[in-house]
Amino acid sequence: MKRVEERFLEYIKINTKSDETTKVTPSTKGQLVLAEKLCNELKEVGLKDAKISQHGYVYATLDKNSNKDLPVIGFIAHMDTAPDYSGESVNPKIVANYDGKDIKLNDSVVLSPKFSPELKQYIGKTLITTDGTTLLGADDKAGIAEIMTAMEYLVNHPEIEHGTIKVGFTPDEEIGEGADNFDVEGFGADFAYTMDGGRVGELEYENFNAAGVKVQINGVNVHPGYAKGKMLNSIMVANEFINSLPLDEVPEKTNKYEGFSHLTDIEGTIENTSLNYIVRDFFTDSFEERKEKFKNIEKELNKKYGEGTVIVNIKDQYKNMKEKIEPVMHIVENAKEAMIEAGVIPIVRPIRGGTDGARLSFMGLPTPNIFAGGENFHGKYEYVPVESMEKAVQVIVNIVKRYGK
Repeated sequence: MKRVEERFLEYIKINTKSDETTKVTPSTKGQLVLAEKLCNELKEVGLKDAKISQHGYVYATLDKNSNKDLPVIGFIAHMDTAPDYSGESVNPKIVANYDGKDIKLNDSVVLSPKFSPELKQYIGKTLITTDGTTLLGADDKAGIAEIMTAMEYLVNHPEIEHGTIKVGFTPDEEIGEGADNFDVEGFGADFAYTMDGGRVGELEYENFNAAGVKVQINGVNVHPGYAKGKMLNSIMVANEFINSLPLDEVPEKTNKYEGFSHLTDIEGTIENTSLNYIVRDFFTDSFEERKEKFKNIEKELNKKYGEGTVIVNIKDQYKNMKEKIEPVMHIVENAKEAMIEAGVIPIVRPIRGGTDGARLSFMGLPTPNIFAGGENFHGKYEYVPVESMEKAVQVIVNIVKRYGK
C-alpha cells in the first residue's frame, strides 16, 4: 500500500490553482492534469467506473461486498488550490520529530509558534511545510490522499464488510464553483463527507449563509476650481456608504456564531466607484437583515444625492447546511464515533466559511465536513502533520466499518 504521505507529496507537485477569470470549468489546465492522474490511480487501486466528466470531475465506485441492505456512502475532496497564493513549483520541507521551536522555511520566512501557537500540539510529529515561497496544497490534496489511501485499504481488506462507496474529486471549490456541475443523481450516494476541514478532529455540519454584494456609485466630475454645487465625488459617497454599515461587524472583530459584512475590494474615481462585499451569517433572520441594511443605505444615499447615485446588487451564494443535516444526524454521530475509535477527540463547530458540502446538501446530498489535517491554509505558512492525515484515513475506514455493521 502507498502511504498517505507519499500520495500527498505527489499531488502537490501539480499546480492546480483555480482562476475565476477564465470562465471555464475546470478553470485551469493543471486541474485536468491531476484529474487524469487520480482517475488512473483509482483504477489501479481497484475501483470501478473511474471516469472524468466533461467538466473535470472525477468519479469512481467501490462495489459493496455485503449482502446486507447498506447505505451508499460518498467521500469527496477538491483538486484545486486557492488563487490567493502561488501553487507553482511547490517545494515541501519535511520536519521529522518536530521540537516545538521555530521552523526556518527560507532565509527570510520563519514558521513560528508565536505566529501559530497550535504548533506546540504537534511536538514529536512529522510536519510537511512549504519552503516559504508557495502555499502547500493540503487544502485539499491532503483530503484526496486520505480518500485514495482509505479506498486502497478497503480493497486490500475485503474482510471489512461495507456497502457501495462513491468517490468524487471536484474542481474549482476555492472559487465557489465546486458543486456547480456535480452530478448528484449519477453519484448515487445516500449521504457523503467532504474531507476538507482543518486540524485533526474537526467535524462541521453548520456553515454561513452567504451572499455577494456589488455596490456601484456614480458621481459627477467637474473642474475642481469650479466644482462648488456641481461635483459629486463618488469616492466620498463610497466612504459614506462604508461607514453606514456596523463597523464592529467585520471579520477581524467577529468569531464563533457572529456574522459580518466584509469589504473585499474597492476601485474608484470621482465619476465611478465600485465596492465588493461578502455577507456572512449563520442565522436566516439576521442574514436577511444584513442584506436589507445594504438596500436601506442605497435608498438613504439616493434620497440625499439623487436617484441612481448608488446601485446595490445582491446575489445569494450558499446556505447553512444545518437544516439539511439535522434530519439525518446519524451521519454526524457516526463520524464522531469513528473519530473516537481512531483516538481522535471530535471538535464539532461551525464552519466560518463555505464548503462544497453546503451546496451539495441543498442539491439532495447531505454532506458534513471532516478534517483533512492541515493548518494555515492559503499561504506560505501552510503545513500538515503526517499523523493527522493518517488519522483521517482511519476515520474514513471507521465510518465505513460502522455502517457495515
